[in-house]
Amino acid sequence: MLMRSFRQTTGARTPVRTIAAALAAVFAMQLAVAQTTGAQAPPGALSKSGSSNDGRSASQLQRADEGMLRDIARANLAEIETGRIALDKSKDDQVRKFAQQMIDDHTNAMTQVQQLAQAKNVTLPDGPDMKHKTVATALKALSGDTFDKQYMSQAGVGDHKRTHDLLQKTQRNAKDADLKALASKMLPVVHGHLTEAEQIASSRKR
Repeated sequence: MLMRSFRQTTGARTPVRTIAAALAAVFAMQLAVAQTTGAQAPPGALSKSGSSNDGRSASQLQRADEGMLRDIARANLAEIETGRIALDKSKDDQVRKFAQQMIDDHTNAMTQVQQLAQAKNVTLPDGPDMKHKTVATALKALSGDTFDKQYMSQAGVGDHKRTHDLLQKTQRNAKDADLKALASKMLPVVHGHLTEAEQIASSRKR
């Protein structure tokens, strides 16, 4: 079509060299326009400012990763709360020692979660979820050996199994390298808690 246009304008006997020069000029003009407007970056590409063209900052987490980080925060908050209840209600030295360890270790873990959340612009929950609030309320109504058994069974064994699974899932599926590293760091500690809780809970069944 372009060749026909040039022939109509300049005549059928227009030298081939002239037509080639004209085509080169057209391509040069198109290239100049492209360089002026800039090529559109692919979705998710980062700009010089460190943000992607879909509006996501390089420091932000994907939605699934945000959910896992919030779940880890809730797990820590629940262990801290039930540990405090156990210190208040239990008279058993072994249970009290375990409860204090839960408060100390999970407070330390929560600090690390908060630091990561701040770096990734994630808002964390300020308390346990409704399920753990219900468990806490039920534990407060118990006392003596009954309390010790329920605390070690629910907060000690049950919750640590779920947290262990959550950390393994995060370690396996998280896209963010910092979140994966945090899960890997917490996993051995939680595994130790679970092992100890199972031993204490088992001794309460005898």
